[in-house]
Amino acid sequence: MTSTNIDIARTYFQAVQTGDMATLGELLHADIVWHQPGANQFSGERKGRDAVFQMLGGMMETSGGTFAIDKIRTLMGNGDLVAATIHFSGRHDKASMSMEGVDLLRIENGKITEMWLFSADPAAEDAFWG
Repeated sequence: MTSTNIDIARTYFQAVQTGDMATLGELLHADIVWHQPGANQFSGERKGRDAVFQMLGGMMETSGGTFAIDKIRTLMGNGDLVAATIHFSGRHDKASMSMEGVDLLRIENGKITEMWLFSADPAAEDAFWG
């Protein structure tokens, strides 16, 4: 049901924003497939919740804890897919990024099984993450 999937996506984003790792662990399927865009140290496909948590931890370390999804603009559902228009930002040393993005979640049986991320300025994101 789409409204339930939108509620799950909303809970996911709230957990990301508050750093609620327990809720994230409950929402991400153990075998999630995560598609991180770009050509930087975090780009590529991650398989499994542990690999996703390791990548997210690396992002927080690289950004000195500043990387954040600071706005969730719209959540839209279509069957087992939920698209979210977001704004995210981060900074480290003398570099910063701030841009729009789209996250596409596949939700099955109450768990996020696949995630695709899209950035408005992939080159700027690559430059930020290195």
